[in-house]
Amino acid sequence: MASGKALDFLRRRLCNSSFVYSAFKSTSAGNYSKLKFLISNTITEACNNSVLLLGPRGCGRGAVVDMILEELKDEFPEIISVVRLNGLLHSDDNFAVKEIARQLCMEHKLIFSKMASSDDNSQFMIDMLRECGLAHKMIIFVLDEFDLFTQGKQRLLYSLLDAMQTLTSQSVVIGISCRLDADQLLEKRVRSRFSHRKLLFTPLSTEDMQRLLEHLLYLPKNLSLPSKYVKEFNSNVNNILGDKKFKEILDVLSSVDNTISTICRFLYHAISWMHFESGLLTFDGFKNALSCMQRQPMLDKLQGASILEFYILVCMNRLGSREQNSFNFNSIMKEYKAIQDAYKTSDNYSWSVCLRAFEHLIERELISFLDNRMRSMSIEYRPVRLLLSSQELYQGLKSNAFCPAILLKLLNHESYR
Repeated sequence: MASGKALDFLRRRLCNSSFVYSAFKSTSAGNYSKLKFLISNTITEACNNSVLLLGPRGCGRGAVVDMILEELKDEFPEIISVVRLNGLLHSDDNFAVKEIARQLCMEHKLIFSKMASSDDNSQFMIDMLRECGLAHKMIIFVLDEFDLFTQGKQRLLYSLLDAMQTLTSQSVVIGISCRLDADQLLEKRVRSRFSHRKLLFTPLSTEDMQRLLEHLLYLPKNLSLPSKYVKEFNSNVNNILGDKKFKEILDVLSSVDNTISTICRFLYHAISWMHFESGLLTFDGFKNALSCMQRQPMLDKLQGASILEFYILVCMNRLGSREQNSFNFNSIMKEYKAIQDAYKTSDNYSWSVCLRAFEHLIERELISFLDNRMRSMSIEYRPVRLLLSSQELYQGLKSNAFCPAILLKLLNHESYR
């Protein structure tokens, strides 16, 4: 069926990071073009270089590096060697140098000695930089979580950047970090040897977002599907992307996180709601995808809560809004009784039933004790706090089909009649 084939094609496309980030290849002012020019120019001129890629997680720093290195390996076969380190694994200088020696031995088909000392591995790294330089070969070091390498005495960074000062070596150091001040964490002796080139990966602009969505959702004409279906599918996608309501969905998503990885996850959810009979994407599918992306653990915990438990949560919220930071079960019950006296609702439960509901909320981790040192004190006297925000509680009340309307009014801090 055409719809099934189209769905499989779109899923494979969204999981292919090289295709996702190829949407920005054509822009000469983009980070892809700048980084590729810097590395290729370093290779052709047989010199050394270093650069930092800074930006939030999920913005494509690592994916862009991987894509560029794959292309450069095709352009310069048997010239480039890549050594990858991650600060989460290799922040210890001795272990990092050992890992560099291991990867260089594997790359150049040499025998790696596990028994070699740290000094031996450091000397081996310097010798390999010199020998590769004399053979007109380039070693590219990719240091992910770069800021973690700045902890301690920074011997690895100093040794690496100092070895690059010689005329014989040919290498590039690419640091990847989510900290914008990563270069300021370097010691003076290391910073003096760093080239201070930085590429900032920023969140997507409106134009970039539109280009990415078209790049990912449009089906190619040469796909092995009926041309009529492909034309209808792309026309439908174009209508959805131009819809004001769809742009509102994107605005909500972007207000929280508009990195490329988040957009891909959002689209993956959306295409899973494809209408199989027509084989087209629907606006409701994107709406459902947004709900999946906005899912919060606290709202899941509210599922199945009883009406009495909602009353207790609303009472706690009202007490907190009056800047009454410390309250216990007894003060919550006073608020609950005041509400029942004012509105005469049918949801009037006994003290013991309310206590069981209160204990159930503690078990579900919707409320917690303020201080665990008061364990000897009776539960109704121990201070507690609400772990839900007003917005989360409001959404929980709205999503409950049996929630009394009075609770929503009380949550908005309506005074008693």
